[in-house]
Amino acid sequence: MTTGSALIISFIILLLVYTIFAQFHHWSKSYSTIVKDLNASSVWTVWCDINNWHTWQNDIEYAKLDGDFITGSQFILKPKGVSEVNIKLIEVNNNQSFIDLTLFPFAKMYGKHEFIQRDNGLEIKTTMTVDGFLAFVWQKIVAEDVAAGMQEQTENLIKKVRDG
Repeated sequence: MTTGSALIISFIILLLVYTIFAQFHHWSKSYSTIVKDLNASSVWTVWCDINNWHTWQNDIEYAKLDGDFITGSQFILKPKGVSEVNIKLIEVNNNQSFIDLTLFPFAKMYGKHEFIQRDNGLEIKTTMTVDGFLAFVWQKIVAEDVAAGMQEQTENLIKKVRDG
């Protein structure tokens, strides 16, 4: 076998392994709570005011959205102690849900935020998901910390909606 043939075969095997591994690595974690005294519209008003997230999210310095809170918009989030992160709104359903996307090298992190009307109140649910070849790396570096803060973030959101 020539060096060129061995290189091509090695590349094909590496590509195959990468494709298989990337398809099967998926991490996800959710948190939800039900509140009886809030409606989706009041919660939505606070959630879509990205430029004021720092007033109720203790783990960020600031967030900046230039423009409207609509599908395709992008914003900058500055967590405390780390660099700014660019995030894109990939799906926005007014007063119901939105999904944001953060791109990492060889992985994608999605934040799905839902407001679901139940018989016993409004369910506020956040799901963090990481997919991709290096998802396991970004899960450990970023996503697990974000997920660990989902309960506090939701409680702060509820407090902000109630207090105004």
